[in-house]
Amino acid sequence: MGRIVRALDLPPVWLAGFVGLAWLVDCLVPGLGFGWIWSRWLGAVLIVIGLAAMMVALRAFLRQKTTFVPRRAPSSFVRTGLYRYTRNPIYLGDALMLAGFVLWWDVLPALLLVPAFMGVITRRFILGEEAGLRAAFGEEFDAWAARVRRWL
Repeated sequence: MGRIVRALDLPPVWLAGFVGLAWLVDCLVPGLGFGWIWSRWLGAVLIVIGLAAMMVALRAFLRQKTTFVPRRAPSSFVRTGLYRYTRNPIYLGDALMLAGFVLWWDVLPALLLVPAFMGVITRRFILGEEAGLRAAFGEEFDAWAARVRRWL
């Protein structure tokens, strides 16, 4: 049972869960948005930007032939592309997608799920990944982390 839970403890599963919560809020108490057409358009834009950020970041990992899977030891240190602006463009893309779905469904109180998601991802994944990078790359990581923000 522990292996199954550990296998499911991945950022995409957490994202799906939070998106599901936003959808559930919309289903249980519809009409909590403003009913503005722009929220659907803005939601679509955020979803596309989120997906694009994830794909660009994934490409950087593949170019350097290192893992993008959480909790696996990296073989190289990615600092190029979007990683010059954010230490976590894939997780940022996840958060943008979540915000996009909330806006698409126009369930504005569910926007509170976005910072909650970011907190969960920070605690469950980012802090450990940063510790691993610090252990593997030392001062090189510390200098980069001092220049580049965790989220944006």
